[in-house]
Amino acid sequence: MSAEMWSGIFWYNFDGVDPHGDVRSLILNTQNQAKETKMKHTRQWTVALTLLAVSAFHAKAAEDYTGANRVSKPNVILIFIDDMGYGDVGFNGATVPKTPHLNQMATEGMKFTDFYVGCAVCSGSRTALLTGCHYQRLSMAPVLFPRSTNGLHPDEVTLADMLKGAGYRTACIGKWHLGHLPPCLPTNQGFDSYWGIPYSNDMWIDPANKLADDIVIREGLTLADLKAGHTAKNVVPVLRNDEVIEYPADQTTITKRYTEKAIQFINEKNDQPFFLYLPHTMVHLPLAVSKAFDNPNNELITNAIEEVDWSVGQILKTVKAAGIAEKTLIVFTSDNGAAVGSSLPLRAKKGSVYDGGIREPTLMWWPGKIPAGSVCSEVAASIDMMPTLTKLCGGMLPERKIDGKDIWPLMSGEPNAKSPHEAYVLMHGPGTVRSGQWKFYPWPEGKGKQNRDNPTWKPSTDPVQLYNTVSDIGETTNVASKHPEIVQRLQAAYDSHVAEIKANKRPTAELIRPAGRQPPQKPGGTKPKLK
Repeated sequence: MSAEMWSGIFWYNFDGVDPHGDVRSLILNTQNQAKETKMKHTRQWTVALTLLAVSAFHAKAAEDYTGANRVSKPNVILIFIDDMGYGDVGFNGATVPKTPHLNQMATEGMKFTDFYVGCAVCSGSRTALLTGCHYQRLSMAPVLFPRSTNGLHPDEVTLADMLKGAGYRTACIGKWHLGHLPPCLPTNQGFDSYWGIPYSNDMWIDPANKLADDIVIREGLTLADLKAGHTAKNVVPVLRNDEVIEYPADQTTITKRYTEKAIQFINEKNDQPFFLYLPHTMVHLPLAVSKAFDNPNNELITNAIEEVDWSVGQILKTVKAAGIAEKTLIVFTSDNGAAVGSSLPLRAKKGSVYDGGIREPTLMWWPGKIPAGSVCSEVAASIDMMPTLTKLCGGMLPERKIDGKDIWPLMSGEPNAKSPHEAYVLMHGPGTVRSGQWKFYPWPEGKGKQNRDNPTWKPSTDPVQLYNTVSDIGETTNVASKHPEIVQRLQAAYDSHVAEIKANKRPTAELIRPAGRQPPQKPGGTKPKLK
């Protein structure tokens, strides 16, 4: 099934021209403004009551980190790459592209070898990271589009909400992809500021977005073109908070500009700790790099990865130069497996629930708190950031159920620390379960597009799949028939998870559109370039 079929998008329908259109538009605009204000106030009261309700619990929980593990609120930088695969980085064995800054980060921090995200594509993965919930629990689509009518509900508590409540200043710089209109933009979700492309860079603009007075129009287009509803594939806007400030985005400079904005935010003089969420647009198609990384001898994917590596180096350099390294936690990971690059030695790539689609290159860095040069091979996941950072940063967990677990014992190198996930279950696509060394799929091998690269390969005839990911990292040999007791246990875990999620789903939010503005249909356009 394609990403667009997965997305579950609904379309608005209009029945022709309204003879009272001006009056109707005024009424609808007034209603939309009232609705947005009401949702904002409701959200503020919800968050406030939640904080009061759990404050006593978390005051006690904060005391759990004592002695050597007790920390004052660290700065947090969360770097989230788009479509970078397990085998795209030197610290996982790649020799091309070259990633010296990431390799240095691994030398100074901890490499996670078995770190999973919550979805094999964009929006679902970002939902899991920022809320600590599987995206299905929040009724989110795996992929949102500019024609989508729903987004992440602002009543859900994001990492930014939690950290802002704990006294942090917050910023999102980069790709958002959880709803491109109010009330779902980053500034509706706990971030003090936002600058970036609101969804994937192969998409198009929604004319419903507000245009800034100082907007820059590029590539021969005019403001009149934009107001008339110009759309084109791979032609996307840059937003500042909730307004379009550039169209089309100059994607050749986007990694560089994200980095510059991030450095500026880090260097702002302020007594508050900060949370910087830096979700890069690269290395999603269409690929683009700045002049400094436009090496004609390399494939474009190599250049794009090397520019991302440079960006990470600039962030590390800035933190060290500012004298805040010992009180700054930096997390580096990717939203899903490689689309163009390499997920080797894992099986499959982006879009698949085989490990190549959801097991990511991951580093944790915090001098003096995370052991240098260490490796964690326990199962951990992006959903774990919410409970882990809540404790580390003196925040308060959401009142409603989340799915993540505290992984600080793993991050801090606590002796004999084990994964808090007895079974990590994903409902994405046909579903999967990771438990210890085992990876289980409640469906037969050969289903779906991404399987073995060998043209002579023949799938197992077993009705389900089981692989030992320690002895068989590429998931080449299905051993389900040899371990019926493990199959039975993991099938039960999967079934229980699915039933619980379906019984406790929470709603998305409806995007607030100006009266009469229909969601833009997918325009025609050229396919993204691979080289």
